[in-house]
Parts: sequence; structure tokens; C-alpha cells
Amino acid sequence: MSAENNHMKVAVVGAGQMGLGIAHAFAISGYQTLLIDIDPGQTAKAVVAITDLIEGGARLGKLSAEAAAAALERLSTSEVLADCVGTDLLVETATERLDLKVRILAEAEPLMAPGGVLATNTSALSVSEIAAGLAHPERVVGMHFFNPVHKMKLVELVRALATDDETVAKARAYAAGLGKTSILVSESPGLTTSRMSAMAGNEAMYMLMEGTASAEDIDTALRMGFNHPMGPLELGDLTGWDTRLSVLRYLHQTLGDKFRPCPLIIKMVAAGRAGRKVGHGVYKYEQGVKVPGSGLRASTL
Repeated sequence: MSAENNHMKVAVVGAGQMGLGIAHAFAISGYQTLLIDIDPGQTAKAVVAITDLIEGGARLGKLSAEAAAAALERLSTSEVLADCVGTDLLVETATERLDLKVRILAEAEPLMAPGGVLATNTSALSVSEIAAGLAHPERVVGMHFFNPVHKMKLVELVRALATDDETVAKARAYAAGLGKTSILVSESPGLTTSRMSAMAGNEAMYMLMEGTASAEDIDTALRMGFNHPMGPLELGDLTGWDTRLSVLRYLHQTLGDKFRPCPLIIKMVAAGRAGRKVGHGVYKYEQGVKVPGSGLRASTL
């Protein structure tokens, strides 16, 4: 942690799974961190989760008790975007809806500190479109974090059409300040990782629907055969099939038929089985833990 970070103000908009993970990463790295969400219940749940992560890190010896306490003191919350005034970096983690992301950044832009960076955590939408209506689109960049943020070391930086070199350099510095490795990609639908992950998850669902193998065996194949930390169906449950479906629909629209969403994903989302966050996706979950043997099989669809 750099002592210089204590003078930097970061706002994270959206207190869902990604937002709380990003806020946790900045708080433990020395940044004054504001977590914003219009739903006070969601914010309260996020603070509990962040506290658990910080206290867990202290128990494992990754943080001293003093550092853990200081990180919690650096974290604050709000229900209104106006409280991000004077912020050096704003990271938007709202639902994958273009209109919502545009509205958040447009409202935040005049509140930022001079030269402040506006970042979107979108995994598939056009950063150029998000930035287009702003007064300073050169200060907008994609900062795509990965779930769970406290374990995943990569940040995918996305240069939009107007993003300038100074903004890219600042985004790289923020990622390095979190101990993350960053890669820079030119804007393209799905970037690099989301495009590959969406394709793998969609194909895995087609295999499940067609009876090629059980959910457990499909996931085991990717974990053991390719050394992936999670299988594609487990990852879809973690990400949320509603989010995955939105990404696939966008990729289908922009990149063509190879990204046509599997009908099983559409059926699951319509049935409310979005994944771990609701306790049921491809697998069932009890208190956030996957129930062994609960994965879907073709015979049950």
C-alpha cells in the first residue's frame, strides 16, 4: 500500500457483487473509498460482505489488525451520486444497460476532481458509446475487473475512440496500486475475456441441454483438462445468467450468430434461476455454497 493513495478519492457506483469487490480492493490498498447505491439495503449487505473480507484477510495474516481497521475507516457509503464530488476516480459497476451507464457518468462528470478519470466496468458494451455524450470523453476508460475481485489479479483496460494517453496511464497506475496486472485492449464487442468466456459458457450450456455430459462433468473437464479455476457453468452461476444473457444478446447483435444465446439460458433466466445470488442456477446453493450433486442433467430439463 502506498501512503500516496490516502490522498486519492475513489467512488464505486453499484453495490452488487462486483461493486463491493472493487470497493474492498481500493479500501485495503489505501484509497479513500465511497460506495454508492440507491438501495440502502444493498449497500448495507455490501458493507457486511466487505467487512467479512477484510476481517478474513486479517485472520489469515494477509492484513495486520491495524491495517484492517484503517481499511474499514477509509470506506464510506452513500445513496446519492452527488456525494462523489471531488473524486479522482469513479468506477461505474451498474447493470449492463447502456442508458443507465451513460446517465451515471454524465451526472458524475461535473462533480469529479480536475482531470478525474471516469471508468466503466462494462464487460461487453461500447465504452465509446458510453463516453460519447460527455463533455470530456477523453477521460473515459473501461476498467473491467473480474469476479471475485479479491482473488482475480487481472484488470482489462479498454481504450475507447476518444480515450487519451493520460487517462490510460492513470488507469494503469490505479490497477497497479491494487496489486493487479492490467492489459490494454482496443474497444471491441466483448473485449478479450468476456468474448471468450461468453462463448465457452454458451457452448457449455448447449452441451448440457443436448445431454453431452452432466453439469458436474462439463465443469470438471475444464477445471482438470485445462487447469481453469472454475468450470464454465460454475462461472455462469457466479456471474449470474441474467448478466450472461445480456452479454450474449449484445454479442449476438454485434458479432453474429455464433453468439446466439442457448435456449436453456433464456429458459433459466425466465424461471428466475439466475445463479448463486438467488440460490439456484445450474446448481443449487445453500448459504452461498454449492450443493454437491445438484447440477442440471439433460434428463431433468
